[in-house]
Amino acid sequence: MSKNVALVLSGGAARGMAHIGAIEELEARGYNITSIAGTSMGALVGGIYALGKLPEFKEWAISLDRHDMFRMVDFSFGGNGLIKGDKVLSKIKEFVPDALIEDLPIAFSATAVDLKHREEVVFTKGSLFDAIRASIAIPSVFTPITSDNTVLVDGGVMNNLPISNVQRTDGDMLIAVHVNAAIPVPHHFYENEDRIEKESKYKKWMSEFYDFLHINHPKEKKEQLGFLSLMDQALSTGMLRQVEYSIEKGKPDLVINVSRDVCGTYDFYKAKEVIEVGRYSAILELDKVKFNV
Repeated sequence: MSKNVALVLSGGAARGMAHIGAIEELEARGYNITSIAGTSMGALVGGIYALGKLPEFKEWAISLDRHDMFRMVDFSFGGNGLIKGDKVLSKIKEFVPDALIEDLPIAFSATAVDLKHREEVVFTKGSLFDAIRASIAIPSVFTPITSDNTVLVDGGVMNNLPISNVQRTDGDMLIAVHVNAAIPVPHHFYENEDRIEKESKYKKWMSEFYDFLHINHPKEKKEQLGFLSLMDQALSTGMLRQVEYSIEKGKPDLVINVSRDVCGTYDFYKAKEVIEVGRYSAILELDKVKFNV
């Protein structure tokens, strides 16, 4: 097999941090990523990698604590999403400048969905961060990107593993990273002291988050956590079958599966551990690959 890679990165919110570990393992083995297609967090990580700024993003992501997270949550109470999502992207832009997708050194596409026309939207040109913002707009959580003619939301609604959208070159290897796989978490990635301490801080942050919601929407506080959990479960269930179909039809040369149980949807405080699970998952699959001489 060739070491040129067309890479497809799935959505998965905090689980998408595993893409960083998978990409680092590919690079360590001498693979040359020639194109990337991503949905949601796959679009965010893939786009930043295509721009050449993944090390800066990784360093920032693993440094976040609950106070950093809270400061980047820009609440929206307009009824079409809890969070605007602009603050976090503005923060990332401080060390990862925006660029035109067509100018990136690696071919890139981000997948979103237009609810108004019930169709997939694939960004292959224009502002990288505008494309990412549309692709990560999880329904009911992040506000959609709206205009007179479109309502753009997370691409995972229709295509959470966008194999159909990746640009191919002759002789390349098609690799997909699926971070919502129904497989167990590797046993040696379970609880450790650092994770327990971070989880305690995270739960305190979540408590403050819901207290804030209670101040602004007193009637919603008791329902909110259950609502987010319900939405997450509903989307994840639909996405699993959809991803299976995408793999069947797209026939990737290799699928790197990361357990959906590695962390919760919004457990971004676990970034360091999730990155390592992504690396480990990549190692398991890449060790099976044989190359043509």
